[in-house]
Amino acid sequence: MLAKGASLKAEGPKVALVTGAGTGIGRAIALRLGRDGYDVVVNDVNLASAQKTSEDVRRLGVKATPMIANVSERAAVQKMVEDTLNEFEKIDALVNNAGIVRLGMLVNLPESDWRALFRVNVDGVFFCCQMVVPHMVSRGQGAIVNMSSWNGKVGMPIFGGYCATKFAVIGLTQALAKEVAPYGIRVNAVCPGVVAGTAMRAEVERLSPQFNLPPSPERAKGIPLQRLASSEEIAGVVAFLLSGEAGYMTGQAINITGGLWMH
Repeated sequence: MLAKGASLKAEGPKVALVTGAGTGIGRAIALRLGRDGYDVVVNDVNLASAQKTSEDVRRLGVKATPMIANVSERAAVQKMVEDTLNEFEKIDALVNNAGIVRLGMLVNLPESDWRALFRVNVDGVFFCCQMVVPHMVSRGQGAIVNMSSWNGKVGMPIFGGYCATKFAVIGLTQALAKEVAPYGIRVNAVCPGVVAGTAMRAEVERLSPQFNLPPSPERAKGIPLQRLASSEEIAGVVAFLLSGEAGYMTGQAINITGGLWMH
């Protein structure tokens, strides 16, 4: 481990590892980082999706490699990070985007759903940070962005299990940011509101009638900007947080909600 503040800056493009990057927000992040000149490791549990995103990133003139791993499994994450370092020799940026949603009143939520939510949404972030941070510390540099949610700041009926995981991500982000700041590493979170065109949004829409939840067009009416977010808008904030432009930002949880949540 290097002394605090030490830095070894490798030559060549920066390398970003993005989890859950086969579709939706993760795919948009991978493409945005590719446009920004990063080589991108595209993680997903679906090989076809990861390959498609990787192909599209490579068309931007950078390197991209699909890495199939379930982030809820520590051994799989360890192998993914080892394979990334073997191929690219470094990881400059980690984006913990992989996540799932389950709906239900807490009193009725199956334990299996509760465990699944925490395994992916919290354990996945924890395992990826545990495996990547020592490498970043050894180089004296790095940036991490964790995917929380506006539901990580306010509890909502029917989303209780999901909310609990996203609150946990913010707590993890703040604690880790303080632990690694002396080594030149920044850790932030983003908190999207209602995002259109994602697999998670499709799942919520599918289940909404069962819980008497309003569909997306109705949800949009209650958002000050009167529309849902796009994945590309979330990706833009992630790219900013990874960049030198956000060099004095760490431990933050940035709302991207169209005014739906302002705290």
